[in-house]
Amino acid sequence: MAPSLPPPEAWSQRLAADLAALDAASQSDIGVFVSELDGGTSLSYRADKPWYIASMVKVPVAIAVLRSIEAGTFSLDTALRLRASDYVDGGGSTNSHPLATPLPIHYLLEQMIIHSDNTASDMLIDLVGVAEVNAVVTSLVPQGFGRITSLAEVRRQVYGQLSPAAIHLSGADLIALNRVRNDRERLELLATLLQVPVSSFKRRSLDAAFNAYYASGLNTARLDAYGQLLTLLVHGKALGPVSTDYLLGLMDRTATGQHRIKAGLAPGMRFAHKTGTQRRLACDAGLLQMTHAGQTKRAIVVACAKGERLLPLSESALQSVGAAICRSGLLSPHSFASPLSPGVTDATPCNGHPRVERLPVAADAMGGTTGPFR
Repeated sequence: MAPSLPPPEAWSQRLAADLAALDAASQSDIGVFVSELDGGTSLSYRADKPWYIASMVKVPVAIAVLRSIEAGTFSLDTALRLRASDYVDGGGSTNSHPLATPLPIHYLLEQMIIHSDNTASDMLIDLVGVAEVNAVVTSLVPQGFGRITSLAEVRRQVYGQLSPAAIHLSGADLIALNRVRNDRERLELLATLLQVPVSSFKRRSLDAAFNAYYASGLNTARLDAYGQLLTLLVHGKALGPVSTDYLLGLMDRTATGQHRIKAGLAPGMRFAHKTGTQRRLACDAGLLQMTHAGQTKRAIVVACAKGERLLPLSESALQSVGAAICRSGLLSPHSFASPLSPGVTDATPCNGHPRVERLPVAADAMGGTTGPFR
């Protein structure tokens, strides 16, 4: 006789227990918000507190841009010319183009969402105005978001925790600083660019500068508030039908975060999402859906992990969150097992998370060859 499965609990109960066990076993601090779009049940795990969301601000930017397009102010084919002040470090290909290159809005949106391109993001923020981005967010979710800034401003604010002269850093300066291999050399270059001695810096380390910046509340959101924004987007209350499908289509093609939530899911589960990455922080948020026997179940997922010095460890924590969501039965009613509960057979082939070795970490290792910003 086949072993019997335990009686079904609500997916939220199973997930809450798994997240608590995962949190206890991890050195990351984890925050998770999950909302069942068609059933009404939600789970909040440290989701009612502000979290720095990094590049997840790019979804509100995209909504503001697409609203302007819907209003007829611009079109997806409207071209913006790349200026020297537009260059910011980070992924994507926008900052590889020469000055004055005309780049259409649809290209910039694709680079911003799919590749988390910061130069593309700041060009789009400048197009509609950062005040408009914040006004759009407030109109949709009146409470729970801090003020959103440009991505270049993030860098100037962080370095500004060391010296107020950082407000004058150029785009080329920011790229040069991000290319430096470690924090010590980065601080020395910053001092050279600002023409001040390192000894004059208000804080002793870049870690301390980031901590002070995070405490400012800029570019933060409660995870449940971010989930509310995504819910409004999916339900067509942030944009019209064409723009909604367009933005969710871009999020479905996101190339970043392949080792985060998606890595813990079962085959057949789709995650249209946007990631955010910063020093000692990794986030992932989007629309999770699965179709079985002609029925599609959908949920909003927002998750962040902070505190780890190495990005792979934060991503591993988010992969574990993805596996826990998968095994909870949120999208598959046949899944009852906890990944941390031995001896229970799980009918859903969720991906477990591989062990990531904890290697000794030097004081400046978070910078690495890719710099402290993403």
